[in-house]
Amino acid sequence: MSKNIIKIAAVLGTMAVGIGAFGAHGLEEILVTNGRVGTFQTAVNYHFYHVLALLAVGILANYKPSKLLSYCSLLFTLGIVIFSGSLYILSLTNITLLGAITPLGGVCFIAGWILLFWAMKKAS
Repeated sequence: MSKNIIKIAAVLGTMAVGIGAFGAHGLEEILVTNGRVGTFQTAVNYHFYHVLALLAVGILANYKPSKLLSYCSLLFTLGIVIFSGSLYILSLTNITLLGAITPLGGVCFIAGWILLFWAMKKAS
């Protein structure tokens, strides 16, 4: 389980760096035109923060395997896809309807952090 979580973190981390760099260099004009530079940056930031959290969960799962940590990693991954993904698309297309699903990704992040807390509480 822990190796898979770490592999997912590595892939998502690679994507965060690539998307962030592409946004800064290749997409700057469209982001400025759409007035979404800040939105794109928020997406990259949350993407990266939760990649690091996912990496930590993978390392913890190596020492304290737990279903809660498994669910936590799933929620962090879903949060990245839904929260950051919807903001990436919103930034590029300016389709504001996508902003309606962004909070679902935020809920996944919050639930993931709560599960991380409970997993560590049960492990102590």
